Amino acid sequence: MSTEKETHHRPKIGASLITSLIRILIVLTSILILSLLGHTIYEHFNYVQVQVSNIQKPKVPTASRASVSKAERGRNFVSDNWNYVDNNISIKIHKTQENSGKDMVTMFIADVTLSNINYLHTAFAKNEFGMHITQKLTTIAQDNNALFAVNGDYYGYRDNGVIVRNGVLYRDSPIRDMLTLFSDGTMSIIDEKIANVKQLLSKGLLDSFSFGPALVKSGQITGDFASVFRDQWFIQGLEPRTGVGFISPNHFVFVIVDGRKSYYSCGLTLKEFANEFLKLGCTQAYNLDGGGSSTLYFKGRIVNSRLGKSGNYERNISDIIYIDNPLSIQNHKQVPTVQKGGTQ
Repeated sequence: MSTEKETHHRPKIGASLITSLIRILIVLTSILILSLLGHTIYEHFNYVQVQVSNIQKPKVPTASRASVSKAERGRNFVSDNWNYVDNNISIKIHKTQENSGKDMVTMFIADVTLSNINYLHTAFAKNEFGMHITQKLTTIAQDNNALFAVNGDYYGYRDNGVIVRNGVLYRDSPIRDMLTLFSDGTMSIIDEKIANVKQLLSKGLLDSFSFGPALVKSGQITGDFASVFRDQWFIQGLEPRTGVGFISPNHFVFVIVDGRKSYYSCGLTLKEFANEFLKLGCTQAYNLDGGGSSTLYFKGRIVNSRLGKSGNYERNISDIIYIDNPLSIQNHKQVPTVQKGGTQ
């Protein structure tokens, strides 16, 4: 009996032992698997972290208008009160004086080179096209976040001429030579009376200005300017001037001449003004609105002295030519509205 009992109980002891060993083996295997899995997860996330930390941050201004200094530190540029240069924009302004005594002439020359024409813009007073809609240049410049600006053709003083801005035809009443800027960065002077504006637009016409006269064409002064009549005034005498010249695609020269103040600046005649552009190497040059309108704006200040006056004196004008301030990311571009009655 005892032998039968021993034989009967031994299998139960063996089964229990095997079950325990299996449980232990399962536990050890689970621990090993979890350990390996944990190591793999750690290595994966550590790799991801290293890869993310090696990604370079985009080199764009991240500051708002109120914190320009942070944006400045994020750009590769050189700037002072007379110059601004980065990878896309070069603006170099210098003041020059000729003659002496009551015949002294003071002018400001801005040499502008752009990587493409998209950095050069135009703007209307109050962002609206129409007769007698005006603002001070400083106001228009600040509203459009301009780094650099000059007065345009004061189109709103008259109801004629061909006016195209940013590729949109606002007025088609041909009467004189117009200045044209194209999408390839070139500048031409074209007789409005024979121009096919639709064809010009199809060829990339961005802007046209109707004031004049043309000063230089194909590297030659266009005439003696003995009698030039504009807006009920003869403008060939000694006057303050604003003009733009073309050297090569996307390379322009803006010249602003102060005047009407003896011993500071008496102004220039149109022929003298044209000669200044020739000396600067321009093959094309065009006279914009002058007199009390002649204004040069740079980095928040008026650079020249309008009519020899200092302080805050500014004439209200219709439009400006300007370059965006690249140190700000403000999005100010809006489609101009048209004065009631449609284009003129």
